[in-house]
Amino acid sequence: MTTTPRTATLSRATSESSIELSLNLDGTGTADIQTSVPFYDHMLTAFAKHSLTDLTVRATGDTEIDVHHTVEDTAIVLGQAIRQALGDKSGIARYGDARVPLDESLAEAVVDISGRPFLVHTGEPEAFVYHLIGGHFTGAMVRHVFEAITFHAGLTVHVELIRGRDPHHIAEAEFKAFARAFRAAKRLDPEVVGIPSTKGAL
Repeated sequence: MTTTPRTATLSRATSESSIELSLNLDGTGTADIQTSVPFYDHMLTAFAKHSLTDLTVRATGDTEIDVHHTVEDTAIVLGQAIRQALGDKSGIARYGDARVPLDESLAEAVVDISGRPFLVHTGEPEAFVYHLIGGHFTGAMVRHVFEAITFHAGLTVHVELIRGRDPHHIAEAEFKAFARAFRAAKRLDPEVVGIPSTKGAL
């Protein structure tokens, strides 16, 4: 089992956004998030808390146009940092799943730290995509975040909204389910010797 600290610090700067991010996969869920998009701060804080990942983010961007660039670019860097921090993935549980309720909403997530990016994201009502949560964060951004993390971290992720009505509750249930599933998948399992794949690599 690896004893190397599973941490990463990355930055990304474009004409649309500037991101500084650091994480510790073996943390306690401490979060210090400032993206200039308040609801996104709330979701990333929930991700950190429920995945037991220490996460610090400083992000700015052209939010006067749309929050899209800042939100997606932050998720890109988060995915890259996860991939870097995981290293060769020796000793990890690899798979994780979780069902999380938030009042009337219920979401399920399954994570495989597979090295093969793939996202299946289903169940959201069509109206959710267009709803402005907190007046600035559209429901459509939830999928963009999962897409960016999945692709750049090299994860196979299934997220399904089983039921839900309130847009805030839908988004938060999905983020928390993903966090809990990722927490289980990244866990160092004392029964796992080496890399949990018959190929010998993930």
